[in-house]
Order: sequence, then structure tokens, then C-alpha cells
Amino acid sequence: MLDVAMLILRVGLGGIFLAHGIKHARGRQKTSNWFASIGFRNAEFNWFMSTASEIAVGAFLILGLFTTLGVAALVGVMTVAFWVVHRKAGFWVTARPDEGWEYVFTLVFTAAALAIAGPGEISLDHVLGIADDLDGWVGVAGVAVGVASAAGLLVTFWRPATVRQDR
Repeated sequence: MLDVAMLILRVGLGGIFLAHGIKHARGRQKTSNWFASIGFRNAEFNWFMSTASEIAVGAFLILGLFTTLGVAALVGVMTVAFWVVHRKAGFWVTARPDEGWEYVFTLVFTAAALAIAGPGEISLDHVLGIADDLDGWVGVAGVAVGVASAAGLLVTFWRPATVRQDR
């Protein structure tokens, strides 16, 4: 039953990220403008990378393919979202004008548990014989890589002083 539980967990997380990626892909200009409005340089590039990451994470997690890589990207995206948007609003997702960070942290902690436990036997990682190579401490490392990647992105592209005042 643990393998079924891991499948449900992967499909749930993957579905959320795939849906976000598709939404962002359909709203290129709106999402790019939003990135610029919250202080990101090269908003079009960040739109593309965010959208591609969310779609890839969704697909990887649903399939159970390179699960730790998918988790690393999920953690990276959610770390950026936390730092730039959600941390100021406090814990509750119902806080306004921006939502709090409870949802973002739920996704990160769930993904971290998935990376540590592994994708389960109902996964392409298992079929390829790499599932046991990607869990445990490698999963922990994947989470750390996600956080480090987020920090690199923020240092490179985020300039909060350039946030538009006409928001």
C-alpha cells in the first residue's frame, strides 16, 4: 500500500504543478508583467523558466521519473514564491492582499518527504532501476539543491527596489 500512497502523493503534487505551468503558459504576457511588477529583471525569461519548470515538475512527478530532480525544481520554485510574495503576508493563505505561506510550505514539506521516501514501485524510476539511488540522503540533497537554486535565481534576477509603484 505504501507504493499506492507514493503514487497518489506524486500525482497530486505533479498535477498541481502541471496545472500552474499550463496556466502560466496560457498567460504569458500577464505572468511576465506580474514578474516585472514584483521586481524581477528579464521578466520574459523568468516567465519561460518558471513555466517550463512547473510543467516539467508536473510531468516528472506524475510519471515518477527523476523524482528527486522534480522535487528539487519544486522546492526551488516554492522557495522563490515564499521569499518574494508569501513571507510578508504571514502564515495564513487567506491573508490579503497576498496569500500567506502555509500552502507554499505544505507543498515543500510534502515534496521533501517524497524525495526522502522515494517514488515507490509504481514509477518510471523503479522501472529504470534508479528509484533506490534517488531517495534517502540523495533526496535530502535534492531539497538542498532546490533551495540553493532559488537563492541563485533571487541574487541574479530579483531587484525588489525596482518594483512598480502603480501595482
